Amino acid sequence: MKMYPTKQQLDNYAELAVKVGVNVQPGQTVVVMAPVTAADLVRLITLHAYKAGAHNVYVEYNDDQLSKIKYHHAPEEVFSEYPEWRAKAMEEYAEKGAAFIQIYSPDPDLLNSVEPARIATAAKTAATALNKYRSYLMAHHNAWTLISYATPEWASKVFPDESSESAQQKLWERIIDATRIDHDNPVDSWGKHNAKLSEMVTFLNDKRYKQLQYEAPGTSLTIELPEGHVWLGGAKENSRGVWFNPNIPTEEVYTLPSKNGVNGTVRSTKPLNNNGVIIDGFSLTFKDGKVVDFSAEQGAEALQKLLDTDEGARYLGEVALVPHDSPISNSNVIFYNTLFDENASCHLALGQAYPVTIEGGTDMGEQELAKHGVNKSLIHVDFMIGAAELSIDGITQDGRKEAIFRNGNWAF
Repeated sequence: MKMYPTKQQLDNYAELAVKVGVNVQPGQTVVVMAPVTAADLVRLITLHAYKAGAHNVYVEYNDDQLSKIKYHHAPEEVFSEYPEWRAKAMEEYAEKGAAFIQIYSPDPDLLNSVEPARIATAAKTAATALNKYRSYLMAHHNAWTLISYATPEWASKVFPDESSESAQQKLWERIIDATRIDHDNPVDSWGKHNAKLSEMVTFLNDKRYKQLQYEAPGTSLTIELPEGHVWLGGAKENSRGVWFNPNIPTEEVYTLPSKNGVNGTVRSTKPLNNNGVIIDGFSLTFKDGKVVDFSAEQGAEALQKLLDTDEGARYLGEVALVPHDSPISNSNVIFYNTLFDENASCHLALGQAYPVTIEGGTDMGEQELAKHGVNKSLIHVDFMIGAAELSIDGITQDGRKEAIFRNGNWAF
């Protein structure tokens, strides 16, 4: 039986993270955040970063089981505290132009037995402390990327009928396929993939739609797009002129909605793993941009806490288009990991909008961004709404309706 990933594939993955994910520059500091189980990949990333000329590679490991112990046994006040030294360190790394690589492989059921209020408090505390650091990344001041690693806990959730070893093998096969690390030259393959996404970005930016209209079972939603909105997808250029890929894998093109211009109801089509709790089968009803009603078949209390994070948490910050007929979607696997599930499905995001999705946004202050309809929040949480039944129409500046999606796929 062939074991995955092979040494070559894992090395390809590390090289991809360094050269395509963050495009490490000579003399640059690289920050790697990863679960302890991904140490073999982290070592290879570190090696490739130094080969690319990195000045220093700082590695920060995390352990889901330690987090679970803390949530169950730590005193209540701990969840309102965040290490000031870490927040300052992340800000300083960002200010000095560091590149950030995060290996995102959460256990989807990790915190199901934890009191939701504890999770919500800790999440808000961390988001508040790291707000300045995150603002650098969302403005593309720095190169950053998310990748994943097939941990036993995550794999067992995705393939519950398999043994732990078999589940990991199956999950690695899906990761390998989605990231193209089995290609002869993955870096070159990603260049071609980014070029295809760029074609869709150019098409949508040329259209300048003023509104998007969504129709699907349980969904009837209208989204206004602000004047000067910018579609993005695939590789991005940071403020230093360095190209990077925030997500590996990625199949999306995205922009921002006008904060107060969302009306109607939308229903989720895939589970959302939010801070170790699954939220599933949920619907959100919007009026003038704000969520005014919601329901969920699973995780309703966690959804309530998410929406109550701050004022902006009940407004949208992103609208993203992903065809149903795409590589990750065609795997017919629910990953319980937003990095993969959002790239298998059209999705929206509650919370903070990316300043880079409005013309001149990175040079605007908070008040000017607000005037342009850019939502502000401590959160940015993507949730999936795409399916084979989804239709999307674009309304042009002169009021014409054009088909963008039919039967879940591009209509042009």
